[in-house]
Amino acid sequence: MPTIPADSLALQRFYHWERTLASRVALTQPIGGGALKEFTWTELGDQVRRMAAHLQALGQAQGWEPGAKVAILSKNCAWWLMSDLAIWMAGYVSVPLYPTLAPDTIRQILDHSEAKACFVGKLDGWEGMKPGVPEGLPCISYPVSPADAQASYSGWDELCARSTPISGEPLRQADELATLIYTSGTTGAPKGVMHTFGAFAWAFSAALKRIAMSQEDRMLSYLPLAHVVERVLVEHGWLRTGCSIYFAESLDTFAADLQRARPTIFFSVPRLWVKFQQGVQAKMPQKKLDLLLSLPLIGGLVRRKILKALGLDQCRVAAGGAAPMPVALLHWYRKLGLEINEGYGMTENLAVSHITVPGQDQIGSVGPAYEGVEAKLDPASSELLMRSPALMLGYYKEPGMTQEVLTADGWLRTGDKGRIDGNGLLHITGRVKDLFKTSKGKYVAPAPIEDRLGQHPAVEACVVTGANMGQPVGVVMLSPQAADHLKTAEQRAELSAQLSSHLAEINARLDPHEQLDCLAVIKTPWTVDNGFITPTFKVKRNRVDEVYGPQLEAWVAERKKVIFAD
Repeated sequence: MPTIPADSLALQRFYHWERTLASRVALTQPIGGGALKEFTWTELGDQVRRMAAHLQALGQAQGWEPGAKVAILSKNCAWWLMSDLAIWMAGYVSVPLYPTLAPDTIRQILDHSEAKACFVGKLDGWEGMKPGVPEGLPCISYPVSPADAQASYSGWDELCARSTPISGEPLRQADELATLIYTSGTTGAPKGVMHTFGAFAWAFSAALKRIAMSQEDRMLSYLPLAHVVERVLVEHGWLRTGCSIYFAESLDTFAADLQRARPTIFFSVPRLWVKFQQGVQAKMPQKKLDLLLSLPLIGGLVRRKILKALGLDQCRVAAGGAAPMPVALLHWYRKLGLEINEGYGMTENLAVSHITVPGQDQIGSVGPAYEGVEAKLDPASSELLMRSPALMLGYYKEPGMTQEVLTADGWLRTGDKGRIDGNGLLHITGRVKDLFKTSKGKYVAPAPIEDRLGQHPAVEACVVTGANMGQPVGVVMLSPQAADHLKTAEQRAELSAQLSSHLAEINARLDPHEQLDCLAVIKTPWTVDNGFITPTFKVKRNRVDEVYGPQLEAWVAERKKVIFAD
C-alpha cells in the first residue's frame, strides 16, 4: 500500500468541509409532498457528532469491542450518509444492507457480520423485511422511516437532542477497517468484502486522475448506497470534493428528482439507460428522431430538448457500468450529444479498475486501467487478473473464499474473461463461470450473444441458457412498452416477425454451436422482489435457470423461432 495522505481519508475530509464550507448546503433531502430539507456542513457536523456520541455510549453500556459492526438498512437519504460518518467517528465499522432484501438475507447478513445495532431508515417494504431483524437488536429510526419503525425504535432526532456532540476531530487510520460491503448475490450467498479507509482514499484519488470533480459539481444519489459504485462515487466523491448531493424521493418522482438536481455527473446502470432511451422512443419513433437529428439547426435543438427533458442537459460526465453497456446504446446517446463513459470494476476492488477516457472514442471497450492499476490475462483461461491499492483485505470470516480469488502475490481473480487490445483497452468477453457446455460438447459464452439480443428495442433484459441441450436458447424479457402492445393476435404476430428477423441476424454471425434454437418471450417483469435481478439490476442467471430451465425442452419441441412463454 502506498502512503495515503491523511487529509484524503474520509473523516478528515469531513472535518475539512466543516471548517471551510460551514454554511454551504451539502445535502438536499426530499421529505414528501415536494418539500425539501437542506443540510449545511455545520448542521451535518452537529448531528453526526451527536449520533456518534450516542453510539459510543451504547457501545460502552453493552460492551462492544473496538471496531464493532453497525448496520444501515435504508434507501438513500441524508441520514444514511450521516449514519456512516457517525459510525466511523464513534470508532466502529459500517455494514450497509440493500433496502430491497428478503428477510432471510437480512438476518443472514446481520448475523454473519455480528452487527451490534442497526439504523432502520427509508424503506418501501418494511413490513416484509422486519422479521429479518433479530429481536433485541438495538435499532434507530430516521425521520423518513416507516411509521412502524419510528414507533418501534428510538428516533434519530430524539437521540441527537439528548446527546452531547463529540468535540474535536477523532481520527481513523488508513489501515483501519471502514466497512463491510456485502456483494449483491449474483454468484451465491452475499460475501462481506472488507475495505479500509486507505483503500477508499486511494480509489478516489485514482478516479480523479481520470475524471475531474470539484465543489461545483452536483450528483443525484439514487442507486443503492449499499452498492460499491454509489459508495465510492457519491459518498466518497462528496467527501473528497465538497460537491452537492441531491437525493431521489421515489421511483414515481425520479424524473422530477433529476430535473431538480440537474446533475453535472451522472452514473447509471445499463438497464436504466435503456429505460431512458425507451421513454424517448415512446414519444418519438426512431426514424423521425434520426431524421430530425440529421438536420443542421433543428438537430441541435432536438438534442438539447431531449437532454433537458431527461434532466441531463447540464451533465458533463455520464457513466455506465455494473453490467455490459450495449454498443448500440452508447452510439444512440452519442447522437444526442451525451458521451457515456463505460466503467468496469467489482466490489472487491472498489469498482476502480478500468474506464473509458472522456473525449476519446473507446466504445466497445471498458477503456484502459486507471493509473496505479495493474491488469493482465491468465494465459490459459483469458481471465482478467488485476491488483491495486484499492483491493479488499478479503471476505469477512471467509479465508477459504478469499484464497480462491486473491493470489499469494496480491492479484485479484476477477472471474471475467477479456482481451486487451493494442491500445491497452480492455474488452470484457464474458464470465469464466457463465460458460456452459451444450450436449455437443461445445462451450457457449452467453454475454456477447446477450449484448446483441438486447439491441432490439422491445427487449429490456435477456439471458442465454441451455446447458446440456443441443443448442442454446434465449430468454428475453420485454420492455413495458412492448408488453403493452401485445393485446391482439396481429400485434403478437408483428413482434414475432421482428424478433425472428433479429434472431436470424444474430445467428448468422455466430458459430454453429452458439446459434440460438429459439427465443422465449417473457412479459412478466423481472424484479428485485421476485428474485430475478439484483438491487443494481443485474439479472440472476441461476434464478432464470431455476424458473425457466424445466421448460426449455418443451419450448424447443415447438419448433418455432419465437415462443410467447407467459
